Amino acid sequence: MTLLAVERIKLFSTRSPYWCSALAIVLGVGLTAIFAAAGDGPIPLGLTQIGSSQLAIAVVLVMSAIAVTTEYRFNTIRSTFLAVPNRTSALVAKAVVVAFIAGVLGEIIAFGSWGVAKLISPSSDLAINTAAEWRHVAGIGLIYAVGAVIAVAVGILVRQTAGAVAILLVWQMLAESLIGIIPKAGEKIQAWLPFMNATHFVSMGADSPEQGGAGVDFKLSEWGSLGYFAGIAAALLVVALIVAKRRDA
Repeated sequence: MTLLAVERIKLFSTRSPYWCSALAIVLGVGLTAIFAAAGDGPIPLGLTQIGSSQLAIAVVLVMSAIAVTTEYRFNTIRSTFLAVPNRTSALVAKAVVVAFIAGVLGEIIAFGSWGVAKLISPSSDLAINTAAEWRHVAGIGLIYAVGAVIAVAVGILVRQTAGAVAILLVWQMLAESLIGIIPKAGEKIQAWLPFMNATHFVSMGADSPEQGGAGVDFKLSEWGSLGYFAGIAAALLVVALIVAKRRDA
């Protein structure tokens, strides 16, 4: 049995992935439905991401961190490292599995939100034709996958569920927005923050003000922002792997 298969079995041996997945879908698709039903006039394509931009991805980040911290909490990480002495391989396999599941979940939420919005207002222009429109909707899965890698890295570094969850939620939902209000330098700093760049990747410019970061002067293209976001995730994971290799399990 491969490491990836083992990590997949371990991930779904607890209830948290099921509960978190269900909650993320309800939040992502449900909020889109609420905003679509409450709005007047044609529904913009950008509305399909209201539910999947912050709350839903926050739940997925929590799920991803718990996938790691649960092993430390119940001390099963020792058994994992005994079975797989190469800690890097074991933890990378976990990150790959969690990222894949998060990516699939992100696509379900994104296209589910689009479908719900389309059902509520069939006459709205919700077609996905251009590359920007595909990136705007389908790109959500990539954001979820990369975000999951960040969450796994934080889980490895912190090892405690409460601490890892607090760091992820405060940073993703609060800190990056608050940095923007720093006089003079706030928007310049925001242009290099990870989740702000994730937002930039799936945005469609002025057509999507609800995505946040409206006044941020991003220095990178949309795909460049995705690469930057992925680079931060990779760097954080490398640091986490080095720390995990050097300290006691």
